[in-house]
Amino acid sequence: MTRLLSVNVGLPRDIVWRGMTVHTGVWKDPVQGRCRVGRLNLNGDGQGDLAGHGGEHRAVFVYQIESYRYWQEQLGRTDFVYGQFGENFTVEGLPDDGVYIGDRYRIGSALFEVTQPRVTCYRVGIRMNEPRMAALLTSSGRPGFYFRVLEEGEVGAGDAIVKVEEGKARMSVAEVNALLYSPQHPRDRLERASQIAALSTGWRKSFVALLNSRSDGNAGLAPASAAHPAAPGFRPLKVTAIDQESADVVSLTMQRPDGEPLPEALPGQYVVLRLRPSVRGAPLFRSYSLSGPLSTDRYRISVKIEPNGAGAPT
Repeated sequence: MTRLLSVNVGLPRDIVWRGMTVHTGVWKDPVQGRCRVGRLNLNGDGQGDLAGHGGEHRAVFVYQIESYRYWQEQLGRTDFVYGQFGENFTVEGLPDDGVYIGDRYRIGSALFEVTQPRVTCYRVGIRMNEPRMAALLTSSGRPGFYFRVLEEGEVGAGDAIVKVEEGKARMSVAEVNALLYSPQHPRDRLERASQIAALSTGWRKSFVALLNSRSDGNAGLAPASAAHPAAPGFRPLKVTAIDQESADVVSLTMQRPDGEPLPEALPGQYVVLRLRPSVRGAPLFRSYSLSGPLSTDRYRISVKIEPNGAGAPT
């Protein structure tokens, strides 16, 4: 049975983390009884960073209990509670590879539409007390997804989740997520994704940027604009710190060799690295989400080491 297990809300708060104060709404607690769903928010809920979270297309974040179980096993933890991943709806069912952009669901008296996968930022690592979490979520293919609210109403734990309409493009949350983050970007799939009306504006613009780029998988080569502020082209970066997070995950801190500031990143953004030439002489491209606090002094990424991986750090 596909059902809503918990409704979780929380207002933004200031958290002291690694010597800095972070304003975040990632802490969510279960609601007792029923909860009113508005167009942009659940009653009692809020986002600390509206540039990276919230808005019409990211009104409700959904995460699955099946992914909870996966992470409990992977991380060897038993302390998870509903809202652990910053989600508003903890659900049973609705796997990322079985939910499609544009699918519509009736829950309680409200109607929702699937709009995009979650873009993970470092704040979920603070909530989880697990610095690797942003990188792990990105690489796992278990992002969860966002709803927009088509009809306001009330929801509560135990409500059935009923699909009332299927997304016309038939591209799953998992497929759309992989299309952005994997090094392979088939042009026909990018074109299809960029034309999904239900997909959030930011994701469609990212796919258009990839289509317009002249290099494999580098949206940063698109012309800079207010909506997509990435600077064109590549710039050299120097690795200034290497932190071994676990047996197979390392974090790399990078700075400009000349000491000049880096472009300010938006929450959830990623960087595209052009690595050493491959054996065939062609550059190797990899995309990594930023896993550290926002900074113009340094960028930090976390990389999972794959045996014999072409881009694995050595």
